[in-house]
Amino acid sequence: MTFAEQTPVTVGDLTFDVRIDGPDDGVPVLLLHGFPETSASWTDVVPRLTDAGMRVVAPDQRGYSPGARPEGVEHYAVDRLAADVVGIADAQGWDTFHLVGHDWGAAVAWYVAAHHGDRLRSLTALSVPHLAAYNRALREDADQQERAAYIGFLRIEGKAEALLMEDEFRRLRAMYGGDVPAEQVDDYLARLGEPGALTAALSWYRAMTAELGDLPVVRVPTTLVWGNGDLAIGRTPVEESAQHVDADYRFVELDASHWLPEQEPDAVAEAVLVRTGSV
Repeated sequence: MTFAEQTPVTVGDLTFDVRIDGPDDGVPVLLLHGFPETSASWTDVVPRLTDAGMRVVAPDQRGYSPGARPEGVEHYAVDRLAADVVGIADAQGWDTFHLVGHDWGAAVAWYVAAHHGDRLRSLTALSVPHLAAYNRALREDADQQERAAYIGFLRIEGKAEALLMEDEFRRLRAMYGGDVPAEQVDDYLARLGEPGALTAALSWYRAMTAELGDLPVVRVPTTLVWGNGDLAIGRTPVEESAQHVDADYRFVELDASHWLPEQEPDAVAEAVLVRTGSV
């Protein structure tokens, strides 16, 4: 089910469960999962990356790792999530690295690219566009407003947890739309069922502020991969993302849903390898 056993990596006073695979001297790449997923979402992507000589590091991010689950929404602000990424890279001894993120992991990756671009060799964002483009669409595009309506529910403390957990996570299971294998869904929900885990994961949404919409231009070579069957992200912000990247930019459109690492692992790996120059 998983591509590597989890290894503890300490960053400050937090300890992350991290999966590490590939040659010790391989090209460094860090993978960030989304919601509601874990590092296991990369299971079918990683073998192709490691076969190409990449050193892959994939953490269960803040809130998902039991040792990195502080209480309080303030601990899940995006600058702290980004600092975790840099800290995990530091723990590997990486001065620079390639960064890949899906869903919320992509949002954090965009933030890292905008504010810590000197640390990145490249960015590959899956599903989620540049946050300034997304924010503009939330203000002006009726289609994206409708697609994002669920976020308001997830931000309601207590009520969201209660409804998502009832009937053995029935509503959360429905979010995957049948595009993620049942065994993998069970794995994700086992982690989110741990004490405090779901509240921590939802705190990413609750810590969001309007400043995310003012994310600066990214000056890192970037690829955006999007599935045209994505129910959460429409075409408008995806197409506008190019305007927010002042570097080599590539857009890959797939006939797929939101769940790209699980549904289209080969295409995701190909996009990463092309972007990193590993093919």
